[in-house]
Amino acid sequence: MKSAIPSVNLSHYINGSRNEQLTFIDAVGSAFSEIGFVALKGHFLDDTLTKHLYASVKDFFALPEATKLKYEIEGMAGQRGYTSFGRETAKGSKIADLKEFWHFGQYHDPNGIYPPNCTVSELDSFNIYGEKAFKALENTGLHLLRAIAEHLDLPANYFDQWVIGGNSILRPIHYPPVKPEDRKAIRAAAHGDINLITLLMGAHGKGLQVQRLDGVYVDAIAEPDELMINVGDMLSRLTNNRLKSTIHRVVNPDEDIVNESRYSIPFFMHPKREMPLNCLESCVSDHLPKQFEDCTAGEYLDERLRELGLLK
Repeated sequence: MKSAIPSVNLSHYINGSRNEQLTFIDAVGSAFSEIGFVALKGHFLDDTLTKHLYASVKDFFALPEATKLKYEIEGMAGQRGYTSFGRETAKGSKIADLKEFWHFGQYHDPNGIYPPNCTVSELDSFNIYGEKAFKALENTGLHLLRAIAEHLDLPANYFDQWVIGGNSILRPIHYPPVKPEDRKAIRAAAHGDINLITLLMGAHGKGLQVQRLDGVYVDAIAEPDELMINVGDMLSRLTNNRLKSTIHRVVNPDEDIVNESRYSIPFFMHPKREMPLNCLESCVSDHLPKQFEDCTAGEYLDERLRELGLLK
């Protein structure tokens, strides 16, 4: 099944000639300006790590509920550890999403800025492969942001100071079989992501849908060796909506697979809290007036977490 999302290869930017780099920059910029999504080959996740990670994620969510609830930490706004089924509600929705999830956070934290990661004592492989995947996806996102910076006529390393050691999150998600009484809800209601960019593992089958500029939802399906990447609201604010944070959702499966679980693993690339999200001067003009108030990444994150019901 062909996806409506353009596909690019990061290795063309990292290892290619300058012409190949410029072609990659232009393709990513066009995709993020038009639909806000791109499928990415040539990333830093290998097949072995991906297989081990998925196996450990499935093992974690198969643990008894009482065991998982040991890792649901009050007062943390869901930023580390486990968030149980039905706790998160998309902005503007009154019905909770049909999912449970886990958060791995930043490992490079020499100054102790962030909450420590939770260690699952029952499943060491989950801790090991979670950390390895976090670092591989963070490295992928860093290189992609360098291409985005060049597209915006900024220095290639513009984002480095903000995202190296940033407030990023790796979120393994379990969408359980959909019960008859839950059919009014969907696995993840229509929403935009909060962060700079999202790198998604597990978009290889139907479920994820993206809303085009004309309002029509299209399936976003990656090849097995691809990550699905999308612009988040922070990057949209920074670029005065020149790069689009596209509404997307995860719909319930067809009747023949409604009793099967679905797993996906997004990496939400966040900057440090103090990064200013003020619209770039180069993205404001008479034709594109400034659309967003000045704020920091931390202020915006807190606002959105309150809207999701995760922060009081």
